[in-house]
Amino acid sequence: MHPDQPSLRWDGEAIVTLDQRALPHERRLLRLTTVDDVIAAITTLAVRGAPSIGLAGALGVVLSAYAHCSPGTGDTGWEAVRADARRLASARPTAVNLAWAVDRVLTKLTDGPDAVLAEATVMIDEDRSVNRQMVDHAVRAVLDRCPQRSLRILTHCNTGRLATAAVGTALGTILALAEAGKVTEVLVDETRPLLQGARLTAWELAEADVPHRVCVDSAAAAAMSQGLVDCVLVGADRITARGDVANKIGTYALAIAAAHHGIPFIVVAPESSWDRSLADGRDIVIEERDADEVTSYGGIRTTPLGTRAYNPAFDVTPASLISAIVSEHGVHSPSEVTA
Repeated sequence: MHPDQPSLRWDGEAIVTLDQRALPHERRLLRLTTVDDVIAAITTLAVRGAPSIGLAGALGVVLSAYAHCSPGTGDTGWEAVRADARRLASARPTAVNLAWAVDRVLTKLTDGPDAVLAEATVMIDEDRSVNRQMVDHAVRAVLDRCPQRSLRILTHCNTGRLATAAVGTALGTILALAEAGKVTEVLVDETRPLLQGARLTAWELAEADVPHRVCVDSAAAAAMSQGLVDCVLVGADRITARGDVANKIGTYALAIAAAHHGIPFIVVAPESSWDRSLADGRDIVIEERDADEVTSYGGIRTTPLGTRAYNPAFDVTPASLISAIVSEHGVHSPSEVTA
């Protein structure tokens, strides 16, 4: 899978994407033909990554528009599509990209299904272009903070082409640095409980032939203390007006450890991940997922029957712990981030 190859596409009547639940052992394609298919793919993490779920949501609106807006349906068809759009936008509440993308394609609804599809297609192309710009800025941000040496980089969750239309955000930056000969090794947090790092990021790094090791999430701080990490690179699912960042659970702990050890902590995310309607991280709704993800492993229960679980999908890292936030518009320090 080439970095510029789209992770999801429209094939004329359906959305086609890789089933990320099957990786790394099986490269299985999903063909989503209904809004319910799209919602199920998003909620079960068959499609995941903030930009990707946004694009899937936009294409879900396309499916609904073609299903409900045949000639002559008028307002009745539009209302059915808007109802589907509300369901799509609420499939995962923390990542702002989903609601943003759904709302954007809805602006074309009164022009007909073809116009909705055209807007979604433009968004896929834009995401690819935005990611390239973002990666260029992020590479410079990393090298400005870690000059004149080959780097040991730590990353969390998956932020590559699987999580975007193509190229990637934080992982896209790592791959660009590696291509420039600037990476000695990547430490990949396994990213419990669903192992997006161990399954997906390690898969992308192996495909690109970048040296890497997987570590349990709780080993990251120890790796920093042993001098094995020069820089931490992560993505984001929502960024507030003051620069607080919601990202995969475990990110906040990494930021605390990085600050303690004086290691740059850089967030790479597109403008569509910003939600300036929220003043700070206290206003972010954090998705809590099913207890079975924690109380079982590989379908086998690992805790006593009746054990409850705390399973937030995300946490919030305050701006004070972040060295830089990089978007397609450039590099922002926390002190520059304002409403």
